[in-house]
Amino acid sequence: MLRKILIVGATSAIAQDTAKLFAQQHHALFLVGRDTDKLEIIAADLKVRGAFHLGYAPLDINQLDQQAALIEQAYHSLKGLDTILIAHGTLNDQTACEQDYAKTEQCLRTNFLSVVSLLTLLANHLERQGYGCLAVITSVAGDRGRQSNYVYGAAKGGLTIFLQGLRNRLQKVNVCVLTIKPGLVDTPMTAHLKKGPLWAKPKVIAQGIFRAIEQRKNEVYLPWFWWTIMTIVKRIPEPIFKRMKL
Repeated sequence: MLRKILIVGATSAIAQDTAKLFAQQHHALFLVGRDTDKLEIIAADLKVRGAFHLGYAPLDINQLDQQAALIEQAYHSLKGLDTILIAHGTLNDQTACEQDYAKTEQCLRTNFLSVVSLLTLLANHLERQGYGCLAVITSVAGDRGRQSNYVYGAAKGGLTIFLQGLRNRLQKVNVCVLTIKPGLVDTPMTAHLKKGPLWAKPKVIAQGIFRAIEQRKNEVYLPWFWWTIMTIVKRIPEPIFKRMKL
């Protein structure tokens, strides 16, 4: 069956690799990102890989007042809309956020509020048509607050809770709401960080996202072993956890 897919944050490494898998299955794609030049290059590549249809539009997703028009543009380009992957986000400087609320607010706006705004519009659309899939990338960082990234974690944790409620609301109309929780991923956004054995390549995460959408999962940790890791982390008693350097 032909999917009509909107990808927000399409220039991110994970989104690009996921889009390649959809293109190889000859689905129709509409890409959204901030950089027009990158979108053009990605779109051309996906067309060669077999995408049935390819449209794109540049937008800073924090411009909330332009989101409705963007969704309408995607709907007309694809002649329908049934699958959405929201993959945009920023990894903030935790220390800078601790010293400057404006930086904290920017992190929350990009990683939480802009996504909630999009989901509000998209959920209403899918609810009216009675089918579809909303897939959203959050993070294992949202499972428990840690001193090293609790501002980013708060944004992702809030988004996870929002998605839980949305899933509960939309299950009665056959709309899948998928929460995607990657662990450590080797992307340009994390290029400055030291890598270790727990780090995964974007292609591995993309394969997991593709399978989870096809299987209409509710929630998925990627790679799979992060479910075990975070289950243990969440069960550490708070008197102990608060003394740990994480």
